[in-house]
Amino acid sequence: MVKATEEIWESFYGRLRWFVFRHIKDYHDGEDILQDIFLKIHNNIENLKNMEKFDAWAYRITRNAIADYYRRRRTLAPDAAPASEAGMDAAVEEATAGNPLSCIRPMIDHLPEKYKQAIIMTEYKGLTQKEMAEKLGLSVSGAKSRVQRAREMLKNMLLQCCHFEFDRRGNIIDYRHKLNSCPFCAGDCHGH
Repeated sequence: MVKATEEIWESFYGRLRWFVFRHIKDYHDGEDILQDIFLKIHNNIENLKNMEKFDAWAYRITRNAIADYYRRRRTLAPDAAPASEAGMDAAVEEATAGNPLSCIRPMIDHLPEKYKQAIIMTEYKGLTQKEMAEKLGLSVSGAKSRVQRAREMLKNMLLQCCHFEFDRRGNIIDYRHKLNSCPFCAGDCHGH
C-alpha cells in the first residue's frame, strides 16, 4: 500500500496541488489541505472498488476538502467568510482569476436554471450528488445525469471559447481564445 501511495503522490501531486491552489490562496493552508487529501486517499483507497474511477474519486475528495476548509472558516470567523451564494461566487471568481477557469462562472450563468443549480450545488457548495438529489427531490441517478449533462455543456462552451494545450499528463499548460468575442464570457478570462 505504501508503494501505491507513493506512486499516487508522484503522479497526482502536481494536478491536485494546482486544483487546490486555484481555490485556496494561503500557501500553508493549501499545503495542509493537500496533506489531508493524500492521507484520506491513503486511508480509503482499499474501499475504492473500481480503480478506473480513481481520478473522479480523488477530485471529489479534493473538492470536499476545499469545501470543508471554507465551512470551517465560516464557522470560526463568520464575518470574514462568504456566507451567501453571492459571497461564494466572489470566492470562486477570485480563485479562478487570470486562468481559463475564470470563464466558468459566466458560462454557468448561461446554463438553463436546473443545470446551473446542479453545478453550483455540487462544485461550489460541495454537496454530493446524493445530497443534491435529496434537496431537490430527485432520484440519485437523475441528479447524476443532471450534473453530468451540466459538465458536458460547460466543457462544450469552454472548447468553443478557447484552445487548450495540454502536457503529456493532461494538465493545461497554455490556452488562448479562439474568438475575439466569446458569447459566453465576453472575453473576460483574459486568454493569451
